[in-house]
Amino acid sequence: MVSFSYTAADEEKSRGVRRMKSLATALLLTVAVIYALATWAENAGWGPWTGYVAAAAEAGMVGALADWFAVTALFRRPLGLPIPHTAIIPTKKDQLGASLGQFVGENFLSADVVRGRLAALGIGRRLGGWLADPAHADRVTAEASTALRGALTVLRDSDVQAVVGEAITRRAEAAEIAPSLGKTLQKIVSDGAHHRAVDLVCTRAHDWLVTHGDSVMDAVQGGAPGWTPRFVDKRIGERVYKELLRFVTEMRDMPGHPARGAIDRFLTDFAADLQADTDTRARVERLKSDLLARPEVQDIIASAWSSVRNLIIAAAEDDRSQLRLRARASLMSLGNRLATDTRLQQKVEGWAEDAAAYVVTTYRHEITSLITDTVAGWDATQTSKKIEANIGRDLQFIRINGTVVGALAGLLIYTVSHAAGG
Repeated sequence: MVSFSYTAADEEKSRGVRRMKSLATALLLTVAVIYALATWAENAGWGPWTGYVAAAAEAGMVGALADWFAVTALFRRPLGLPIPHTAIIPTKKDQLGASLGQFVGENFLSADVVRGRLAALGIGRRLGGWLADPAHADRVTAEASTALRGALTVLRDSDVQAVVGEAITRRAEAAEIAPSLGKTLQKIVSDGAHHRAVDLVCTRAHDWLVTHGDSVMDAVQGGAPGWTPRFVDKRIGERVYKELLRFVTEMRDMPGHPARGAIDRFLTDFAADLQADTDTRARVERLKSDLLARPEVQDIIASAWSSVRNLIIAAAEDDRSQLRLRARASLMSLGNRLATDTRLQQKVEGWAEDAAAYVVTTYRHEITSLITDTVAGWDATQTSKKIEANIGRDLQFIRINGTVVGALAGLLIYTVSHAAGG
């Protein structure tokens, strides 16, 4: 069983209830004493006024006792007697919880009630005005950054890397890249953007040949037949090296060199084959599959998540990062639009109403069962004690009012009876 937490404030309220009980009981005893004295005075012949006082006191006692019984019957059995329909709260606790849950479900958790309440609030306009405040935008941005960092910290890298790797690989395998590569290459060639790459290759090739001339000549001499004289091999190696260096130098220095034109034609034809030639496209797809299957490529794809995560976390922690600044600016912009754009306000309010209506209609039973199950889990004695501490003081006023009202009603009835009897 689950009981309420009985706090110091509840104990203070209980002392107030006990004081009011004492006052109500004292008033009952007072009217009882008045009744006894008035009855004795009436029998002693003190005058007709004693009958009025006795009638008022008698009715006051009846009212006080009736209200005492009613108030006491809510929390316990009066005088410990097993009177039916008493100790209502302890014995009917579960039924009261079920009734409360049903009442809440029917009168609060209905789509019409929720829609009407949300429409009256003007959520769109209020939200817009709130977000337009820079301090509130900063607060939302900071909270969102904290939530983002927490979510990224909780996620296991191995799981996310596996998902990211699989998603990238599957997407790459499903999409044919040859036509896109062909169009891109065709655009590059037509714009002449590849010339810088050719210039770079020619420059680096020239520099390499200048630096490694001996290696080139040795390679040529090493490939010569064994029966040729050594001086002939050397002369051939030097000749080949000079011609190769001259060729590369001319390519580097002459934009209109025939070899450059050949490269342009080759790239143009290759771009066309990538888009239209079936065999070329098939070979590119096989090459793509082979590359994707290599462990090194898979490791690079999987490690992309770590880089992205670290980048996002660093940006989220830095309140001057572009991520935070852009998020803040976007929130303020949205707030200004919401505060002034009636159509946008109506859209946001419509979304909020639809969402709330869906929740209360779909999960009404779950929500009300929270009330009924919680009340059912309360300890009956502790529940009664807690409720009495919070509302018992007002209930004692009922006893006091019952005494006063009963006395006045008794006096009125006695007066009318005597007046009618003449």
